[in-house]
Amino acid sequence: MKASAARAFGEPVDPPIVVGVDGSEPSLRAVEWAADEAALRGASLRLVYASLWERYEGMSLAHDLGKPSQEVMAEDIVETAERRARHRQPDVKITTDVLPEEAEYGLIRETRSALAMVLGCRGRNGVTEALLGSVSVTVAGHAHCPLIVLRGSHDNQAGPGARGRIVLGVSEKEAGSAAVRFAVEEALLRDVPLEAVRAWRRPLHESPVHPLIVGEPAHLQERRAAEIVEDALRDIPAGLRVHRRTIEGFPRDALLAASREADLLVVGARRRQGRFGLQLGRVAHGVLHHAACPVAVVPEPT
Repeated sequence: MKASAARAFGEPVDPPIVVGVDGSEPSLRAVEWAADEAALRGASLRLVYASLWERYEGMSLAHDLGKPSQEVMAEDIVETAERRARHRQPDVKITTDVLPEEAEYGLIRETRSALAMVLGCRGRNGVTEALLGSVSVTVAGHAHCPLIVLRGSHDNQAGPGARGRIVLGVSEKEAGSAAVRFAVEEALLRDVPLEAVRAWRRPLHESPVHPLIVGEPAHLQERRAAEIVEDALRDIPAGLRVHRRTIEGFPRDALLAASREADLLVVGARRRQGRFGLQLGRVAHGVLHHAACPVAVVPEPT
């Protein structure tokens, strides 16, 4: 469909990569990471600030920007982020906006028309740190597009291919999933291998009836894990370099270990309805909090 026709029908044209910014250094590193991602994908970049975050920033924001607190405005935050993005990727088209609402609501709405959303992980102080953690988890639980949270120390890891691999956490129903497609795209764009990881656990109570079949139940679990990985990767492009790994242990622990050598960890999110609304599964929740690299949480159709 041509762009003009798509606009006439109200369809998004060339959806942007959206970054939620707050003026902190971690959010500015997220801007750099997203600028590189936009350049890789030929996408535009949209920088948004939820103005109600301002009430939590207080004097620390004014100090960071070198201005009296009464002069600190939301526009300073998005302008600073825009300068950082333009310095990183001068050719990427950039737009900015200030959202006059709470961060969670504004950012979740932004995901409806985004190619992906990128958030930094930490704020400037204990109060802001707790707030931004809550925002990231809430958005991850409700996002309509892939959400990427910059975990880890980020020693200039904004550049693609710093560690040379994309890690995909393979779940039980991954064949043809959105997470697999996203991970494949990232590996192809960066020209790095894809590492597909599936954890398995031996039965708690093995009761072999004969000494010759000791360990057989564990072998069956490992083989089943390998089959799930193969099924997940059955439609990937032939030229993509792929490493398949089945690891004994808990899924979260296996992915956290793999994240230490990854540029990006990709997990799917099949959200469940709980007492407090939509909730992430334990694996996605765990890697968002503890991974050593950026984490992409990709929503899966239910």
